Amino acid sequence: MIKIYHNPRCSKSRAGLEYLVSKNIDFEIVDYMKKSLSASEILSILKKSGLKIEDLIRKKEDEYNTFIKGKSLTENELIDLIVSFPNLLQRPIITTDSKAVLGNPPELISNIL
Repeated sequence: MIKIYHNPRCSKSRAGLEYLVSKNIDFEIVDYMKKSLSASEILSILKKSGLKIEDLIRKKEDEYNTFIKGKSLTENELIDLIVSFPNLLQRPIITTDSKAVLGNPPELISNIL
């Protein structure tokens, strides 16, 4: 099953959603701003995508400057911060059962479809 981890307030996330709709694919929308991802979900995304936790963190958020910038944090500490502050998560993220991709730009989504 394809999932898009989506923030409706983000234009890049909306573009990723529109891309999936244009492909006439069945998918599930996960609004992670309403219900934060768990640490295990974030670890699964990392494993499926091959990305590092730093690649999934938005650096223009206030929480980044407050809790992350200039600090040496472990992967688990960074994951816990994303769980606590879901707006730190890059978006959109699209996953299948075995792969994940950061869909910015949306054309990257085709890499896992």
